[in-house]
Amino acid sequence: MDRITDLQALVAIIERGSMTAAARQLTRSLQSVSRSLATLERELGVELVRRTTRRSSATEAGRAFCRRLSAALAEIEDAKLEASRGRTEPAGLLRITTSTAFGALYLVPIISVFLEDHPKIEFELDLSDQYIDLVAEGFDLAVRIGEMRDSTLKARRLASLRRVVFAAPSYLARHGRPRCPADLLRHACIVRTAALDGNAWPFLVDGKSRQIRVTGRFKTSGALAANEAAALGLGIANAPLWQVRTLVDRGDVELILTRCEPPPIPVHAVWPATRVLPARSQLFIDLVAARLKAQEL
Repeated sequence: MDRITDLQALVAIIERGSMTAAARQLTRSLQSVSRSLATLERELGVELVRRTTRRSSATEAGRAFCRRLSAALAEIEDAKLEASRGRTEPAGLLRITTSTAFGALYLVPIISVFLEDHPKIEFELDLSDQYIDLVAEGFDLAVRIGEMRDSTLKARRLASLRRVVFAAPSYLARHGRPRCPADLLRHACIVRTAALDGNAWPFLVDGKSRQIRVTGRFKTSGALAANEAAALGLGIANAPLWQVRTLVDRGDVELILTRCEPPPIPVHAVWPATRVLPARSQLFIDLVAARLKAQEL
């Protein structure tokens, strides 16, 4: 076993929390990973990982060594990847996961262009609104909506999504147009029960974040149902703009309180920090970023 693979084994053990998980990630045998760790500890003369029957945890020396090592290994892999990209046409399977509605509406058209441009690449798109462990499930990338919470992943910001409040012209004609977020307390609002704090709508008032707790006679767990209910005049709704772009363009709903919109929601491409980003993944990320930037989201 060469020195680079020994170092990769140490990083994987510390980041994954066990030699078994590290072996699975590196597609190596458990015995091979164990030998790599033993070789490093013998050469350095210090214990890097404390083993138990169920878990492997880094010692203080191991954590310090791993921090320096991870950056160095990433640089080496980036250099190898950069050197190889110009040599061969991108090929192979690209597995990506993203949210159901956003993936179907925005990524599928981009994937169509991508596959036309790169005939040797195959694509598998998983649509799920649940959190997916990329390493455990074997995905190359995820396109995720929201702030980054997993520090073990690398990320690139692709776009920002506006959060808007809207209502049908018929509703506004009957009940009036809210002039400030506090006016919503006197209106019928459509609450999404599946969302965390679905009745607490965020706004930016005088440069400060503020939440307005709304109520209404109609509640639903479905985003599509909430948007259609608003278009039918059942009340005022709240959603990312991309979900209601068609309704806005048709004139079925009008945006309101646009001066008080909260900060936009980021969209990121994310991938495991310990995994080399293949040329096919980088090309896809570049295309998604360019296409999303050209659209009003």
